[in-house]
Amino acid sequence: MWQILPADLIELQIGQVELLLAMYPDEIILDENSQGILDILRDTDDARSRSAAKYTPVIPVILDLPVSTPNEESSNSRTLRLDIGVPFAFSGSEPPLDPPSVKVRVQQPQWMNKAATSRLTSDIPEDEDLLSKIEYIREAAVEYLMEIETTELGLDLATVDAGPLVRVWFYFPSISTRSKRDDFIKFAPSYQLTGFLYAGKPGLLCVEGGSQSIDDYMKYIKTESWGDIPAHHKKVSERHREQCERRVFPDMTEITDTVGERRGQRVNRGDMKAIEEWLVGRGLGDAFTKVLM
Repeated sequence: MWQILPADLIELQIGQVELLLAMYPDEIILDENSQGILDILRDTDDARSRSAAKYTPVIPVILDLPVSTPNEESSNSRTLRLDIGVPFAFSGSEPPLDPPSVKVRVQQPQWMNKAATSRLTSDIPEDEDLLSKIEYIREAAVEYLMEIETTELGLDLATVDAGPLVRVWFYFPSISTRSKRDDFIKFAPSYQLTGFLYAGKPGLLCVEGGSQSIDDYMKYIKTESWGDIPAHHKKVSERHREQCERRVFPDMTEITDTVGERRGQRVNRGDMKAIEEWLVGRGLGDAFTKVLM
């Protein structure tokens, strides 16, 4: 059974929320229900406070945290949405001496991959106060963006000796073996390539980089990674090659488990509609028709 925190700890928790509202007046989302409960909790002697803590022990707050690198203008800053849970109750027979820790979870933005988002959330220091946690997240996000900028600059310079920058689309009737899929991701950085792999039936590979680098990469995959596969099973076809001015993808990743739903008896049928929508969102909708239709 939840019990309301002592009055002094409630005051500290409310103070954290009010400071957050003062610092980010336009970036905070606090719904009417949460605002109403917050108003009730200010009167800790009221029976309604005890009821509020019983049914809503944690007040949710959403913060759209602005994030920009030193090379970007503030008007071009990205946003990182944070789900913040501020507890106003405790469980157990004895009240705590210190206010319970505020929980913060990072929602995955379009400009950060799933692994980096999960790592950022798990690395948030538990023992810090709310503002310190937010500052930690902001600094980590800026560092991530600066790494991307550095990588993109290095990749673009690397393509000078590898032919024009192109985006090439490959089609697989089927690709499922985990080790073979991992090799596409593992070896791409050695050839300064970016893009994505979508495994299943069918499978899709998009690779960005120097034209010659892509050819060398696919040759290596077929001769080394696929060296133990019978020739008649090495079914992959290049469907479309286009010259491009810039890269759309910051790295090489697999999106099999993050885009759409899996279907079929073995759960290996791809959700092509979801893939199409995902590509449209990245300005590559025309490629879907050229590659898969």
